[in-house]
Amino acid sequence: MRTQMYIDGEWVDGIGKMPVYDPSDGSVIAEVALAGDKECEAALAAADKAAASWAKSAPRVRAEILRKAFEIMSAEADSIATIVSKENGKVLSDAKGEVLYAAEFFRWFSEEAVRVPGDFRKSPSGDKRILVTHQPIGVSLLITPWNFPAAMATRKIGPAIAAGCTMILKPASETPLTALAIVDIMERAGVPKGVINIILPEKVGASISKMLHDPRLRNLSFTGSTEVGRILLKDAADRVIRCSMELGGNAPFVVFDDADIPAAVQGLMLAKMRNGGAACTAANRVYVQRPVADKFVAEFSKAMGALVMGKGTDSGVQLGASVSMKERNKIAELVSNAVKAGAKIITGGTTPAGDGAFYPATVITCEKDNEILRHEVFGPVAPIVTFDTDEEAIALANDTDFGLISYVFSGDLARGIRTAEAIESGMVAINRGVISDPAAPFGGVKQSGLGREGGFDGIHEFLETKYIGVEI
Repeated sequence: MRTQMYIDGEWVDGIGKMPVYDPSDGSVIAEVALAGDKECEAALAAADKAAASWAKSAPRVRAEILRKAFEIMSAEADSIATIVSKENGKVLSDAKGEVLYAAEFFRWFSEEAVRVPGDFRKSPSGDKRILVTHQPIGVSLLITPWNFPAAMATRKIGPAIAAGCTMILKPASETPLTALAIVDIMERAGVPKGVINIILPEKVGASISKMLHDPRLRNLSFTGSTEVGRILLKDAADRVIRCSMELGGNAPFVVFDDADIPAAVQGLMLAKMRNGGAACTAANRVYVQRPVADKFVAEFSKAMGALVMGKGTDSGVQLGASVSMKERNKIAELVSNAVKAGAKIITGGTTPAGDGAFYPATVITCEKDNEILRHEVFGPVAPIVTFDTDEEAIALANDTDFGLISYVFSGDLARGIRTAEAIESGMVAINRGVISDPAAPFGGVKQSGLGREGGFDGIHEFLETKYIGVEI
C-alpha cells in the first residue's frame, strides 16, 4: 500500500504524516505523507517541465499506457476494492463495482486518444482554407472527492493522459490511499516522469489557491460540493483558468401511476442505496403519484428495512458506514429536523450507538415543502412525497437550484420522454436506476456544474481548439 506522494517520477515523503481512518470503527489504517509549500511547488514544476514533451507524444503511445493501466487495474480489482472499502466505508461489492467501473475510463480514453477529430475545409469564399485542430490545454489540477475515490480519479486522469496533458492530482483527505494506488498503477503502466503527480497538501485551501494563481497552471477539473466549487471558480477567475466542475446534485425520482412498481422499487434501491446514498447521482427526492403511493412506499420500505448494515469488508453486509462521524451526524440531523417539521419515519431513522459512523436505511414521508428536500442528504435516507398530475411532478422535480440527474419511471415511453425533456437536468434515466457509463457524457446544469466528463466530450475538457487560416 503506497503512503508517499508521487512527484516527478519519485515516491517522496513530505513535511509530516496524516492518519487515514476506517470509518466503521475509527481505527487508523495508514498514515500518508503531507505536502508543504516545497512539495506543492515541486509537483507543479514537474508537471510544467514535462508538459511540452508530453503534449508532443504520439497518441498511440498515450493509448497504450492507458490500455496497460486498464489491464492492471482490472487484474488487481479485488485488492484495490479492499482499500476503497476500508478508507471509505462502503461495502466490498460496491467498492469492487466502483474499481471495475473506474478501470473502464482508462479503456474508454485509450480508444479516444487516437480519435481526436480535426477539420479541414474550403472557406465560403473559396480562396482560403480553414484548418481546425485540437491541442492539449496544458498543466491540469485534478481534485477528487471521497465518495468515489477510484472512479472520480480515473474519470479525470484518463482524458488528461489521452489529450496529452500533465497533471497534479489532489485526492480527498479522507480517501487518499485509493488515489495513491491508482498513481502506482499509472507508474507501472509506463507514464513518463512528471506527467502525473499526486500531493496531499497540509494547508489545502492556501495551496490550491496558490496554484490557481500560478501562470503555469492552465486547467482545473474538480468534483465536489457546490460550495467549494464556487470558491474555486472565484480563485480561477483571476487568471481565467479553464474549469470543469461536477458539483452537487439533488436528484428527483419520479414514479408515475403506470409504472411497473417492483421495477421502480428496484430502480430506487439502486439509485438511492448504491454507495450507501453517498453519491451526487443518488435519488434524493422521491415523488410518487398518489394512486400507487401506498403500494410503492410499502414495498420500498420493506426492501430498505431488510438491508444488513455493518463493516464494509464483512461478508453479507449491504450497507456500510458513512465516511466519517461528521458526515453521519449531518445525516442524522437532517432526518431529525425533517421529523420536527412533520415528516413521518416509515423505517430506520435511529442513530446507532458505538464508534462506527453508521446510519440505517431510512424512509420518510413528508410534504413537498419539507426542508430536507432542499438538501443533498448524501446518505441512506429517502424522503417520499406524493403528487397528482404530470405537470406537478415536473414542477416539483425542477424546484431546486441543481440539475445533475433525474429518474423517471413510467409504463408509457412517450410520457417518460416528455417528462425527461421537461426536467431541467443534465442527465435523465428512464426506467433505470443507474445511468453512469464511461461512454456517455456525465454532467449537470444550473448549480450542478460546468462541462462534461466521459463520452466523446470528456477529452475535450483537456483540449483547446485552434483555428489555422490558410491563404491559397
